[in-house]
Amino acid sequence: MSLLGTQWSIHGDGRSIKPGQVVTPNERLSWPRTIGIGMQHVVAMFGATFLVPLITNMPPATTLFFSGIGTLFFLVLTRGKVPSYLGSSFAFIAPILASQQQFGVAGALGGVVIAGVTLAVLGLLVQKFGSSWINRLMPAPVTGTIVALIGLNLAPSARNNFELAPVTALVTLLVIILVSVLFRGILGRLAILVGVIVGYSVAVLRNEVDFSKIDQAAWIGLPHFQTPTFHFAVLGLFIPVVLVLVAENIGHVKSVALMTGENLDPYAGRAIIADGVATTLAGFGGGSGTTTYAENIGVMAATKVYSTAAYWVAGIAALLLSFSPKFGEVIATVPAGVLGGAATLLYGMIGVLGVRIWVQNKVSFSNNINLTTAAVALIIGIANFTWTAGNLTFEGIALGTAAALIIYHGMNALAKWRGTATNPLDPDDQPAEATLGKS
Repeated sequence: MSLLGTQWSIHGDGRSIKPGQVVTPNERLSWPRTIGIGMQHVVAMFGATFLVPLITNMPPATTLFFSGIGTLFFLVLTRGKVPSYLGSSFAFIAPILASQQQFGVAGALGGVVIAGVTLAVLGLLVQKFGSSWINRLMPAPVTGTIVALIGLNLAPSARNNFELAPVTALVTLLVIILVSVLFRGILGRLAILVGVIVGYSVAVLRNEVDFSKIDQAAWIGLPHFQTPTFHFAVLGLFIPVVLVLVAENIGHVKSVALMTGENLDPYAGRAIIADGVATTLAGFGGGSGTTTYAENIGVMAATKVYSTAAYWVAGIAALLLSFSPKFGEVIATVPAGVLGGAATLLYGMIGVLGVRIWVQNKVSFSNNINLTTAAVALIIGIANFTWTAGNLTFEGIALGTAAALIIYHGMNALAKWRGTATNPLDPDDQPAEATLGKS
């Protein structure tokens, strides 16, 4: 059982945590307390995980199923050393919506599979060679730009949903803002979930919710599974997401290591592989791509419990909930106005997270290379530039990502060749820790 990471020692008396101590990944409290904390993780991931399938018109119960499966697989592959919940990644929203317009849901699922396989392969490379090559390929100026343009590219989608029910959308947005600033701890971190619940209540009062499918759904049954179709044209939409997910997983491992005082670098590659496999499985069955979740880091920071036993509880609970079609239909009734209100903040947060990567890594925009990289790529992404080559169509995210990589590395190469580079070992070239996919 030690190979599965399911051999936990009891922390102290199993009931309390002394000041200055934490429950490490290979420890646990008593099972009643562990189950309670595990259910907190379910609540923490709930709002963000369900927003993705609701926005992309995919079955929420199916996404929950693969989220639970992915979490358990992640725990096994990392041998219980890296506590994490794998929820729906926001980075997939834009490519899924874009690919659905051309190839339907099946085509979008094919893109999710491609992204998952690519991510797993990169994880193998990280496991073998370390992550320094990723830092060289995607330094902070590039990673921050890619994350920012993914979020800002989605702005028209948020506006469209907002305008369908502006009153409900405005209430949802205001509640999210107020909860996030008025409350601390776990409740403050669940601002999106609280906003969605309040917005949903307003939508019910305004007769904007259709309950007809709930009565027809069974209490117990299998999630709705769907197989993917594969189209070469979606590569440009989904490959940029992989670059973000790699940085995101590495950032998660570093964050947990910092909080627990343990060296988790040897497990960074395993974490990426596990996320890649989980995303691949989701794509083959009809779910959304996955990522490690910051909401759950918040629960760990609040409780001081980093035990992977709690995540086993969360993963199993998610699986059990996914086998209730009626529960899935309740989630699916969330109306456009609620989604519009939440997405207005959510998409903006994704964009600002890119800015945060610049700030945290002290990216200097007095450096013309950094400035040009961000300026060109952001406009391409926000305006959703499109380039058609034969049967292939590349849109804003793909073109913006390509522009960021080509401009940054191309300008650096030319500057070194001409001898105009003021500092070839620019301190901006530091690893960036992305947090996309979380609220």
